[in-house]
Amino acid sequence: MQEHNEEKKGILYALAAFIFWGLVPIYFKLTSSVLPAEVLVHRIVWSVVFLALLIGYTKQSRQVLAILKDWKKVRILMITSILVSSNWLIFIWAISHDMITEASLGYYINPIISILLGIIFFGEIPSKLQKIAILLAFLAILNELISVGSIPLVSLSLASLFAFYGMLRKKISLPSVAGLFIETLVILPFALLYFYYLVSTSQNTFDFTINTVSILLISAGLITVLPLLWFNAAATRISLTKLGFIQYVGPSISFLLGIFVYHEPFDQKKLLTFLLIWLALVLFSFDSKLSKKRFSH
Repeated sequence: MQEHNEEKKGILYALAAFIFWGLVPIYFKLTSSVLPAEVLVHRIVWSVVFLALLIGYTKQSRQVLAILKDWKKVRILMITSILVSSNWLIFIWAISHDMITEASLGYYINPIISILLGIIFFGEIPSKLQKIAILLAFLAILNELISVGSIPLVSLSLASLFAFYGMLRKKISLPSVAGLFIETLVILPFALLYFYYLVSTSQNTFDFTINTVSILLISAGLITVLPLLWFNAAATRISLTKLGFIQYVGPSISFLLGIFVYHEPFDQKKLLTFLLIWLALVLFSFDSKLSKKRFSH
């Protein structure tokens, strides 16, 4: 009974995290008058503040110090900090340029890129269904190239950066909160230098008076940390397969926001791209379920 209740809690936490991430474009739309790079600066700065408070409250400071003493892990976190901040910047830029649907496509493509990384870097042998899923994803990108006349760079950049980020974070296997704190801490000096440049050239939007934009920018830290806590709570309670299924809630909500709330252009050619990716994800998810059953037997 206790185990069943914990699983129910895990599903609720996962839904909360992915619904929140799906709705995040609304926040970045509200801050679209601010330079994407400045929004990123505040996301980094205030994430450090909120994460430091959280680490103090949950008494994880020993974990942080232990990681900082391991130079090999710190070097990898330096790379992941560049990957995650680049991912954030592209995502913020895409939302401010009315490209929510293209950003959501990136997070749909992400699992397919992860399979490719497994094949390239770890010599993993893809199953038949995974090969078909990769082919469908390739056809989706080819369709974009032919119909739109350009490669969906935003989608591919978001998917690739996040896939590489996930691969490296999996390699060093660190607690999410402590790991993200060090990642943001590593990039913090560069963020502060850039903010100093904005202030010295009078290009900054944020000031220390109480106004809507400044409050929104301070909230960037909370928007980063809160869904991460829910995700962590879910990951400790439910299987990775269930978590994998629920993760598509996020880009699905973003996709619907882009089409029905922000009225981004979406024609039949674009629909074909998404249909190919959705079909690839159905095969990918089905294959994951089959693999789990085979493993359990």
